[in-house]
Amino acid sequence: MNPAKEQRHPLYHVDRQVVDQLLLSEPDDYALAEWARLYIRYQNFPGARDIQRDLAQVLARWAMDVEAVFQRTRVIHQQGKVYRTRVITQEDWN
Repeated sequence: MNPAKEQRHPLYHVDRQVVDQLLLSEPDDYALAEWARLYIRYQNFPGARDIQRDLAQVLARWAMDVEAVFQRTRVIHQQGKVYRTRVITQEDWN
């Protein structure tokens, strides 16, 4: 039997940068939401083992488990503020 072929996710480079930031972050609303989003994306993905490993490392550093993150992110997303821009940096001239 041949082992499954490792794939490269099309968003790997962007996601790698986010994971690198998560490795240094505290579990604030944004970091938790990003961790959960990437965990869902990569949990059954046949590749990007480094991202999967680093997401587990972030979780251990935060002393949390997957369910605790999902409980908190459900509340965060219900409030609907995590991905909104905090400061409007562009004027609308239309």
